[in-house]
Amino acid sequence: MTETTDPTVHITPVRGAGRRGVDSALGERIEETLGVLRRIEAEYAPAALASSFSAEDMVLTDLIQRHTPDIGIFTLDTGRLNEETYALQQQVRERYGRRVRTVFPEPEDVEAFIERYGVNGFYDSIAARQACCHARKVAPLERALTGLSAWLTGMRREQAVTRQELPFQEHDAGHGIEKFNPLAAWREEEVWQYLRTFDVPYNALYDQGYRSIGCAPCTRPVAVGEDIRAGRWWWEDPERKECGLHTARQRRSG
Repeated sequence: MTETTDPTVHITPVRGAGRRGVDSALGERIEETLGVLRRIEAEYAPAALASSFSAEDMVLTDLIQRHTPDIGIFTLDTGRLNEETYALQQQVRERYGRRVRTVFPEPEDVEAFIERYGVNGFYDSIAARQACCHARKVAPLERALTGLSAWLTGMRREQAVTRQELPFQEHDAGHGIEKFNPLAAWREEEVWQYLRTFDVPYNALYDQGYRSIGCAPCTRPVAVGEDIRAGRWWWEDPERKECGLHTARQRRSG
């Protein structure tokens, strides 16, 4: 893996690098994040991580499993995921002995989208793509968050122009609960350093040039020099590259 602080430079993970000593900078990041996780576990139960099985989500999965196991984990299965993502979900179950709750879209919502736009109609317009995301991700998230006091994401500030001011904690007014982004300040190379150090499994799509994990028809590998999220909805401009899960924010510092 090439270590760099430039988020536009492609970073290649090194599988099987084994466990190494934790350097002081990474150690500080880990302790900072553990402080957030422990506060969530103590003060905001029940809480859960929304995982897409990205590299960031695997960092949080490992930390949660080893230090704050009372925090739950769920994933949204849109029905259009890559096989590599399913393989990692199974690997998480085998590695950690933990079942990740899987939330599916309502069949009638998917059927209504396909009836109106076609099975791949999301390519035709932003409205169509957002309608697909709503049926397959946003509406299932609403059900997944029912009964929770807080939810966690693996989002980071350097991932996109829409996330540059991402706080560690914000109030999700739409769902009436707290939302935490424990890795908000982490850099991409720190994420991969953690995965290498603790030998954490990661999505094999990264070995194929992906730098963001989403639905198979809406995500592609990125070229050297491209933005981290250039492979997500690549036919749209950067200002629109959100699925609707993280767009409405009522923020407060935390």
